[in-house]
Amino acid sequence: MLRISKLTDYATVLLAQLAGDERARRTAVELAEGTGIGLPTASKVLKELQRAGLVVSTRGAHGGYALARAAAAISAADIIDAVEGPVGLTECASHPGQCDLESSCRVGRSWQRVNAAIRRALADVKLTHLTGRDASALPVPDLTITLGARPSVRARL
Repeated sequence: MLRISKLTDYATVLLAQLAGDERARRTAVELAEGTGIGLPTASKVLKELQRAGLVVSTRGAHGGYALARAAAAISAADIIDAVEGPVGLTECASHPGQCDLESSCRVGRSWQRVNAAIRRALADVKLTHLTGRDASALPVPDLTITLGARPSVRARL
């Protein structure tokens, strides 16, 4: 089963809270209270988002966290990468050339193609789509993947 972690879900919730007013700065306490996420968890996730360049932090009396760029420029793939690392369905999909079986494996390249299609679909979904601010324009991914000599596998999410 493909599933994002709770921390990635929390990251999305925190980013959505910040996207409500992209110019405002909010403290970790305000974000934790506004989202219902515990302060230690919110602080941990915000630090990961800052390291990934999705939020900026300012110290001082008027400090806090803000989006590092417009919500429309932050993708679901960016959020997942920030918290979990790059999307990788299999070891060879996330780190080609590092699997001992790769030279004789008959399915690795197909998984790499599937992984790339999922990555493209996640990159097309922006924070504005996730927050509902741009729900009417939510892209419907067309995942067409050619797996060797077989007909294309086509999936619509």
